[in-house]
Amino acid sequence: MPLEERITDDALNHRVVAGDRAAFDVLVARHQSRLRGFLRKLCGQPSTADDLAQETFVRAWQRCRQFDGSDTSSSYAAWLVRIGWRVFLDHERHERHVQRKHTRAAEPVGADEPNLGARLDVAAALAELPVRERACLLLCDAEGWSHTEAAQLMGLPLGTLKSVIARAREVVRRRLSVPLESSR
Repeated sequence: MPLEERITDDALNHRVVAGDRAAFDVLVARHQSRLRGFLRKLCGQPSTADDLAQETFVRAWQRCRQFDGSDTSSSYAAWLVRIGWRVFLDHERHERHVQRKHTRAAEPVGADEPNLGARLDVAAALAELPVRERACLLLCDAEGWSHTEAAQLMGLPLGTLKSVIARAREVVRRRLSVPLESSR
């Protein structure tokens, strides 16, 4: 096992704080796949998600002193996801501002589109969720974070997170259900 694999994230971050770029490269290699996967599911556009992941790592480098590895409830991966979530929100705010600035008529999406398969249906249902609900649902159901971890990542009380996820699941379930009265 290479030396880098035996060093904890906390120890690597201490080296990053001291200016060790190679230690940061190891942290990026360890965590980039999961972070990019979360951001891709969240925003639905791989190239945008990759840009957001890159910005997340830039901010992690700049704020490496803020990571407190002594807190056992907060892993380096969770810290990165929190930064990624904030980067995503910043991106969404910017996009809304640009859209308002360049107001144009938008056609309704989805009404007359053919069914392209279950994965596209799920992606469309997720895209219709408010951003916070989508993120909470993705963290727990797609990324494997526990409710407790996701609540910490999102800065929400545990009960609120569970309620948000329940609402999001119900919306997705309704969106994906086939009307029973179609044979009449």
